[in-house]
Amino acid sequence: MNVLFITLDQFRADCLSIAGHPLVRTPHLDALAREGVRFARHYSQAAPCAPGRASLYTGLYAMNHRVVANGTPLDDRFDNLARVAARGGYLPTLFGYTDQSIDPRQAHGPNDPRLKTYEGVLPGFDVALNLPEAADAWRHWLEDFGYDVGSTVPELYLRESDRPAEHGISAFLANHLISWIEKQTGPWFAHASFIRPHPPYAAAGEFSRAYDPDEVPPSISPGESLHPLHQAALAGSDAAAPLEEIKQRRLRAQYFGMVSAVDHELGRIWESLKRKGQWEDTLIVVTSDHGEQLCDHGLIEKLAFFEQSYHVPCIVRDPRHGIAYGTVVEAFTENVDLLPTICDAIGVAVPLQCDGLPLTPFLEGRKPEWWRSAAHWEWDWRYIFMRHGQFSWPWNQMLESQHLAVRRDETTAYVQFGDGSWLGFDLATDPTWRTPQHDPSVLLASAQQMLLWRSRHADRTMTGLLLDRGPIGRWPELPTDWHARRPEQGRD
Repeated sequence: MNVLFITLDQFRADCLSIAGHPLVRTPHLDALAREGVRFARHYSQAAPCAPGRASLYTGLYAMNHRVVANGTPLDDRFDNLARVAARGGYLPTLFGYTDQSIDPRQAHGPNDPRLKTYEGVLPGFDVALNLPEAADAWRHWLEDFGYDVGSTVPELYLRESDRPAEHGISAFLANHLISWIEKQTGPWFAHASFIRPHPPYAAAGEFSRAYDPDEVPPSISPGESLHPLHQAALAGSDAAAPLEEIKQRRLRAQYFGMVSAVDHELGRIWESLKRKGQWEDTLIVVTSDHGEQLCDHGLIEKLAFFEQSYHVPCIVRDPRHGIAYGTVVEAFTENVDLLPTICDAIGVAVPLQCDGLPLTPFLEGRKPEWWRSAAHWEWDWRYIFMRHGQFSWPWNQMLESQHLAVRRDETTAYVQFGDGSWLGFDLATDPTWRTPQHDPSVLLASAQQMLLWRSRHADRTMTGLLLDRGPIGRWPELPTDWHARRPEQGRD
């Protein structure tokens, strides 16, 4: 079986037309959902890109993988998606980017160029198309057509609206992926990492004109009583949305255009799989690394605690389980569940490190005997202080308080801040996250459940193994030559 793992950067779950959006058109994602399983309450575990993707690639919550910012190294001891695929007999191949900084202990000394970027490649991937944000390969391709692409990265993307959609970055990636798929002669594993609908807010070609700003639904305005973090984000930062309603509508119209543009390219990929006779032999997983505020609560991009930054789409089509086609799962699912799901599909043991669980029962049309009753995510903003040199180890612990964690269940959202402050939202009364929850019994129960969540997801690599009158329990992952070693070689 082939595996196609697709990430769409900064894609909100409610921007799927099949999810009920009154305006956005996503016919090809809708078609995939009708022939697969759509997880309607699916959540990313962290923002921005690197922390969110670290959870996707390792199956770990941010409190365990500790990639807390773009540029935080990913510890090389962790298993990951590419390594799992290799153990399954595949050559895992990347189209796009993964935004994972190298573990400095794996670098070739202090001058290793990989130490100067957060846009590193996840260990284990064979790179067929490298498309970090600067997208040099795409830039050179456009220059060959005679386009003036500007001198900066923002200009390169902002001018997408002036070029035909077939010359957009999403089309460029899809072209390479389709060409590669059509050359494969055996089972393959591909990760297609699309940067759109990521800012800057400029859709490609005709998609930039696909939505009339006057018809765009209005955003959710900020509430009356705001946490200091929310106030700070609104106070002239890059995360503050335009104040004028028409500017907000134009921004949202361009975002919707980017969504439809990337959906169009996914349709081309579906057609290529069908043309090659591989549609019924390919596991397809589509999700996003995080969401987008899209002017809701006065904010843009991804930050803070609001659901818009973490509620993301998830559609899985496993051709072996047609019985579940068209199912919409309302249980809370998370991006940490996707690595275990792929492991299960390709016959590789789920790594002991994983905080998530396989979605396999849902794909088979069954309801698991146990499932989580809430979704969880985290956000860390220490990078703001680190960039200004405001940290010192070990006596200054200020950085360790610049974070938050959220637990969101059916009726309540509870936010715990690293400085000891907290927020509670009554979602049963007001799903827009603007009505505080004041009931002390509800708040106490939410805080206790968050504590249980953290305590039950401590590192478990060795916790299931006892060395007492012989090994008892679960073995950790071992080197491939472990059983062939002589006793003296095995003493590390």
